[in-house]
Amino acid sequence: MASWNSIPLEITYEIFGWVSFLSWSACFYPQVILNFRRKSVVGLNFDFVVLNLTKHSSYLIYNVCLYFSPAIQKQYFQKYGFNQMIPVAANDVAFSIHAVLLTAITLLQVAIYERGVQKVSRISLAIVSAVWLSAAVCFFVALPNHSWLWLINIFNSIQVFMTLIKYTPQVVMNFRRKNTDGFSIGYVFFDFSGGCTSYTQMIVQSIDQNSWVNFYGNLGKTLLSLVSVSFDLVFMCQHYLLYPAKKAAVVAPELKKEVSESLLKSSDHPELENV
Repeated sequence: MASWNSIPLEITYEIFGWVSFLSWSACFYPQVILNFRRKSVVGLNFDFVVLNLTKHSSYLIYNVCLYFSPAIQKQYFQKYGFNQMIPVAANDVAFSIHAVLLTAITLLQVAIYERGVQKVSRISLAIVSAVWLSAAVCFFVALPNHSWLWLINIFNSIQVFMTLIKYTPQVVMNFRRKNTDGFSIGYVFFDFSGGCTSYTQMIVQSIDQNSWVNFYGNLGKTLLSLVSVSFDLVFMCQHYLLYPAKKAAVVAPELKKEVSESLLKSSDHPELENV
């Protein structure tokens, strides 16, 4: 197993890794807090949450197995060379555990808060069912020959696939509603920061090792960063450029109605009854 050639680069790698962990971990809280304050999940796409849970669960399996299993690490070195470093860091494992927990909490909010007429689509349920059924089949395929690296790469591929499609329902929902009300822009900013720092962390490791193996040795982490950043830019465009006026137009009448009702209940202002 390779070691670091530069102490400053190793420290930089750790810094970027934990900044990525903090950013990606923090991205879940604005949406959870927004749901809690509104006691509503209207505006949050349920398919996004369901697909996200499968995505993070798959990524958790990959990270934990590759980081902790000597048998899988041995298979990794046999495939990519014993002079390479394991492309999963402690912050990747910590993030995955935290992500599964917070996504599950968000899904619980979907179940208990006011949600209008929205439901999880049959398409999303079918995708999730097919993914886990396929993963189960792959497990029994890998079992006879102990092809564990191949198996966890399947889970890594699953998380890449889910990352590619999980944002789409929310993007489409924002487009149809012509506003982003109910979907936290704070999530987007933290997600964007996490994607950028995670990708930079991989660059630092590649520079130190004078090798770009970790980019395709852990293709899932590479694509996770790039896809997340790309969709975050789309969400920013929707929130600030395409629908800012529409968002205000949706919120303003609701606030006006609440103020009017409050004033009408006051006996001290009978002249406001016709407002």
